[in-house]
Amino acid sequence: MTQPGIDWEDAYRQETPPPWSIGAPQPELARLIEQGKVHGEVLDSGCGHAALSLALAEQGFTVVGLDASPTAIAAAAATAAERGLTAASFAQADMTAFTGYDGRFNTVLDSGLLHALPIDRRQAYIQAIHRASAPDARLYILAFATRPFGEDAPGPNGFTADELRDTVATRWTVDEVRPAKLYGNDGPAGGPASAPGVERDGAGHITMSGFLLTAHKGG
Repeated sequence: MTQPGIDWEDAYRQETPPPWSIGAPQPELARLIEQGKVHGEVLDSGCGHAALSLALAEQGFTVVGLDASPTAIAAAAATAAERGLTAASFAQADMTAFTGYDGRFNTVLDSGLLHALPIDRRQAYIQAIHRASAPDARLYILAFATRPFGEDAPGPNGFTADELRDTVATRWTVDEVRPAKLYGNDGPAGGPASAPGVERDGAGHITMSGFLLTAHKGG
């Protein structure tokens, strides 16, 4: 969950986790798992430290986590090995151009990647995850709403509901776009987390407005 153009390796090499790495799946996606909406083999798209992948593997899902950062992938693989989670595997990949998984995944989960991509690479990403998905696969994308930290603060541009729908609908059949919350680690004074209107959950996290998109791939 950050602005386009970020140095992903630098973000994951810091002593403290990046703001989006909250140590657990985003609550909106955790609820999807609880509700039985995740099926078959899963792609954790832009997995980062892979809290989502690890949680899925603990519940018996076979999951592949892909991310642009080799540092994040190494950390995720090490944690999976420590926990004995052999159903989770990880690989470094350019998420706008990855190949080698054609028709494989039954569920694709995007926990804040799409809004962080450069605008001119978003369609390549939508095509890449479509190519990697099996017929009738389900897609869930959690993304920021427009300017979550305010007009003058750094951060992703985000989407209106219609913009998010239109971006994904070029390749997928969109079933729903609904308001949702994204969680991040609370930051230092003066940073984006200090922007007016940013809410806190009382557990060390900020919460920001966004959308959860649900879509499927036609046969």
